[in-house]
Amino acid sequence: MKDKNAKVLKKIKVVKQKKQPVDKKALKKIVDNHKKAAAHHMEAAKNLLEAAKHYQAGQSEKAAQFALLAHGHHAIAGQFLTDDAKHHAQQLKLTNFRF
Repeated sequence: MKDKNAKVLKKIKVVKQKKQPVDKKALKKIVDNHKKAAAHHMEAAKNLLEAAKHYQAGQSEKAAQFALLAHGHHAIAGQFLTDDAKHHAQQLKLTNFRF
């Protein structure tokens, strides 16, 4: 896997990057988004494990409730990740990043 990643990274060319001033407010928002996404992913994982326990015990209604909770947390985490991806795309545009 490392060899594959190394080959891909060699193909990526970065055209002279412009130094951007660090916007502390934007940086804080990025860090917060990552933390919130991680928290929701962890909560989704807990709910999925709980759903699995209930399915094993034959309690499908209770399991379905936990599975839906997990899905909701996963969807919320996805929104934070989408916001983050938009930010990364803007940053790459500012630095003239080219593949």
